[in-house]
Amino acid sequence: MLRIAICTLIAGLTFAHGASAQQNTAFDYWRYNRDTVWRGMQALMMCNGLFTSGRTLEQIFAQELKYLPKPIGTAAGGDYSIDRGLKAVAVGAPGYVPVMRAAFRPGIGCVVLAPDQDFADIDVLPRTDQPVLPGDPAAIDWPDGDRVPSQPLPEAIDATALEAASRWTFERESPEQVTLSLLIIYRGQIIHERYAPGVNMHTRTRTWSTAKSIASTLIGVLVDDGRLALDEPLNFSWLPQAPSSQTDPRHAITLRNLLHMSSGLETVDNAGLEYAIGSGMAYWAGASSVAGALSRPLFRQPGTHWDYENYDTLLAILAMKQALLKGQDGAAGDESIYREFPRRALFDRIGMRNTLPGTDRFGDFIFSSQVYTNARDLGRFGLLYQQGGIWNGERILSKEWIDFVRTPAPTARTGRRYGGQWWLVPEDRADVPGDAYSTSGNRGQYVVVAPSHDLVIVRRGLDYGSQGFNRWDLLREVLKIFEARDRQ
Repeated sequence: MLRIAICTLIAGLTFAHGASAQQNTAFDYWRYNRDTVWRGMQALMMCNGLFTSGRTLEQIFAQELKYLPKPIGTAAGGDYSIDRGLKAVAVGAPGYVPVMRAAFRPGIGCVVLAPDQDFADIDVLPRTDQPVLPGDPAAIDWPDGDRVPSQPLPEAIDATALEAASRWTFERESPEQVTLSLLIIYRGQIIHERYAPGVNMHTRTRTWSTAKSIASTLIGVLVDDGRLALDEPLNFSWLPQAPSSQTDPRHAITLRNLLHMSSGLETVDNAGLEYAIGSGMAYWAGASSVAGALSRPLFRQPGTHWDYENYDTLLAILAMKQALLKGQDGAAGDESIYREFPRRALFDRIGMRNTLPGTDRFGDFIFSSQVYTNARDLGRFGLLYQQGGIWNGERILSKEWIDFVRTPAPTARTGRRYGGQWWLVPEDRADVPGDAYSTSGNRGQYVVVAPSHDLVIVRRGLDYGSQGFNRWDLLREVLKIFEARDRQ
């Protein structure tokens, strides 16, 4: 009788599955979440565009918001409000989708508020009040400052080929590829710098996932100091908490797994939910980036499968926070150790004066995407790697860490593509040096380091639609500055 009952149950389940397969499952059950996220995205982009980047509304609607499916209003007005005194933006009218708001905070850039918060809550948002780096950058020579003496191109560089590479970058056949800036550094010297109309060397824009490579660098500083280890337990308080920490399989995840995008945790963003229940809820809707990252269940053995997820980077940043606050008593003032770390450990040491690392409203860094900076600061960042981790004779990052980020992750899906939060040259690209590596951010944010040619290339964009700007093609074009001389 038991066997008959089991067979009947299996048959029933099979029939139910077959019947359900005939039904339309295309309904978006997360529609209202997505609409909230899109409003928050517009609020944050408008806020940062106005008060972090110094852009006009016309520029913001024409480029920053071009990425959104249905922006609310136009530069002439609409269902949004701007409080320039508070440096804050609200988007939307009250209704089934809440009004979403974002406000500028010193040292951080704009922070998105929760749906149930308004401008009266701005003062409770995080901020960082570190003093500015001493000295006038206009009076300090590059790369520590912004003074670039006029000097002839190095003999190895062909000026005609250099201009051709610049035109290739800016004069795109696709109208969806919008280059804002191009910076080419050879042997530490800026040999080419170009900006689109309305942009200059001070203009900050969002790094998107180029921030992941900055995060990896900060983590590397702690690994070098022995305060973090790649293969030791992370000691997270996972959510939901297991009855015993010893029974939670997520404790097998290591920092190495996170940096290699191989945590084994459930796919969220790559399942099409980035702008519904994934990391977008923290980016754009006021949710906690930490709570979301800690809530994913394990569904693969750590270190066995590559899956590009923002939450893996956010967990690595949580490990950084725990290492920085280890031994502290948990008082609110201790958070300053964490908030000030990016500048103390990296930015101030290499002259990155224009870089603002964003946080969620709880004060946790969103180093998977939310950093605002300019082309020259990213040039300095790339130059640190090009110089083997040394700046003005001081070692900031070990050679071992640079080797780690440039070594292919064993789980990367299509060959030599991904290292430790840096992207590597694909195996099918024989036209560029294999030792090159790159950051990569949505909408075309790239820092390319080519050690064998003493090159750093920064390309900033506000691409939209299908995008498609290829940084390895850019490297190929820039390398022609050497080929032209060789043919003479």
